[in-house]
Amino acid sequence: MAEAEERREILRLNLALGATIGVVILFIVLASVWGSGAVQNADDENYSCWEVPLHDRHKMDLDFTKSRSQLPVNGTYNWTGPTEYFVEVDLPSSEQDAGYPGPALMHVALWMPEVEEGLKIPVIATVHPYYDFGGEGAPGAGDDSNPNTVPDAGVGAWVLEQFVPHGFALAQISTFGTGKSTHCQDVKGLGEQTGIQAAVHWLGEQEWSNGNVGLMGKSYAGTTNWEAAQNPSEHLKTIVPISGSIGVQQMFYRNGSSEARAMLYDVLYEGATADPTEDDMRMCSDDIIGPISPFTTWLGAGVGGDQWNDYWDERYHLQDVLDNYEGSVYLVWGFQDWNVDPYHAFPTFGLLNDAGIHTRAIIGQWAHNYPDQPDRHNGLSSGYGAEAYPNMSRMDWAIELYNWFNYYLKDMGEEPTAIAQVQTNDGRWHAEETWPPDDKEWLKITLDAAEATGGWVSSSASASFTIPGFEEEVHISGLPTLHLSVNSPLIPCNGGQVFATMFDDETGLRLGHATMDLRYRDGGYEANAVAPGQTYLMLMEFNPLDVILPAGHAIRVDLTESGEDYLPSPCAATGIGVALDESSELGLPLIDRPVDDDHWFLAPPWWEDPNNVACLLYTSDAADE
Repeated sequence: MAEAEERREILRLNLALGATIGVVILFIVLASVWGSGAVQNADDENYSCWEVPLHDRHKMDLDFTKSRSQLPVNGTYNWTGPTEYFVEVDLPSSEQDAGYPGPALMHVALWMPEVEEGLKIPVIATVHPYYDFGGEGAPGAGDDSNPNTVPDAGVGAWVLEQFVPHGFALAQISTFGTGKSTHCQDVKGLGEQTGIQAAVHWLGEQEWSNGNVGLMGKSYAGTTNWEAAQNPSEHLKTIVPISGSIGVQQMFYRNGSSEARAMLYDVLYEGATADPTEDDMRMCSDDIIGPISPFTTWLGAGVGGDQWNDYWDERYHLQDVLDNYEGSVYLVWGFQDWNVDPYHAFPTFGLLNDAGIHTRAIIGQWAHNYPDQPDRHNGLSSGYGAEAYPNMSRMDWAIELYNWFNYYLKDMGEEPTAIAQVQTNDGRWHAEETWPPDDKEWLKITLDAAEATGGWVSSSASASFTIPGFEEEVHISGLPTLHLSVNSPLIPCNGGQVFATMFDDETGLRLGHATMDLRYRDGGYEANAVAPGQTYLMLMEFNPLDVILPAGHAIRVDLTESGEDYLPSPCAATGIGVALDESSELGLPLIDRPVDDDHWFLAPPWWEDPNNVACLLYTSDAADE
């Protein structure tokens, strides 16, 4: 017995020693490989560490100690910068505004990796008006922001830390009329578009450049991605718009319903980014047209055909992108983004792929943030994303972008698949070739099957209907519809509005919303007059949503005149009648994804072990363990 125990103890010691030696050897090998700068070589045997399939990333040991996602291996290059440049822009005659007669110059700040002599490098650029704005000492203007020579907190600092050491340059660019860039600001107009396009082309033409430029940014810095792709330089290979609007009109008006902030949009931007203490204050023609247009749109739609004038047409970006752009797009959005609603991403995702533009998307239950910001994701309210936390925070996102930029800017690796990564309201992730999914089935429910209350919607009246609970769990994935039969009042008023909010009636959990002005009853941006005492069908569409409704839970839809951050319509006091009967219909896009379906995948569990710091060499064998 004693001898057997002694043998077992010796065996345990030998195994422990062997494991220790194995680990030491492994780390020596990894150190020699990772320290060699071999990440620049697509054929390196360790390249698989970067290309772990989506479904296996939750098995990786990643660094979860930082506020943003981290690359599993540090880059080997030091960097220098910033250096500053001014790019002179040849503007079309329509944009040579008398408000600023001087040369049109785009200011560029550039950080460069210290690469081997002769090695050409690509550029990751971010463009926006938020550099060095405000008026120092001006009442109510606030303090100046940082100039573009300081890495910004959104894209710049993160790219400088994570990507520049891997052989990418970083450029930060101020739009016209902001920072050190000259000319008129021209919020998202042709002048601004031309300046952005010129700066991108300049980056691709430099002797140190490999000719490939990618753009990335959130919010306005995401919109500039679309602007660059409207009339793209041959050097623009990819854009990563993160909650960037596809058009100004599209940003503030949903089926004719107007957001409150639309009224002061241009005024606020002009006030925030201009510096009244400077001698070169620029008063340009769009500074007058821009602030007026929202009011004429809200009040005058359908009256004289002036609801959408050239000012709005010039600031619609998507169609030009579909017609002209030949690069790739990586869409990033939050279902709970109330700044730039997710209908800017869907059906845009499908339109881009249909146009032959290779597009990938990731959309989670976060708000107007990045996918890898758990310190911001954790502040969401119930019904507005809270139920998906902490699974919504994708701390593998840096790997996503590394593979994306490597392929499109360095011609390394395999082409990323054109998929949409989508999160349900309860936090689960699924990958779809298309979204809304092609295999969705529409469930159409006429409202005579509902329990309804009220029949009028105005500033002083509301209505509601409830769909009985379903026998089994249902997965609503896409853009639900509400085809609502309505009656205009006998009192003449050209308009009327309905704001529909969908709830889980069992829990009271908000699921989604839709809004429409009666003048825009056919959807889109064409107004039609409303005659007194007539019946119309409003073709309403909910914002994109991905919702799990438990078995037995009913759906309730509340109908109000306005809601959230939308303005009342000019006809709010008059209102409109709603027919909650067989003439109205709720449409639900449903998909079936059993628990063992291959569409589902797990996010890396950053919340369980925040101290993981190593990327283990990934192999297909390891993935099976």
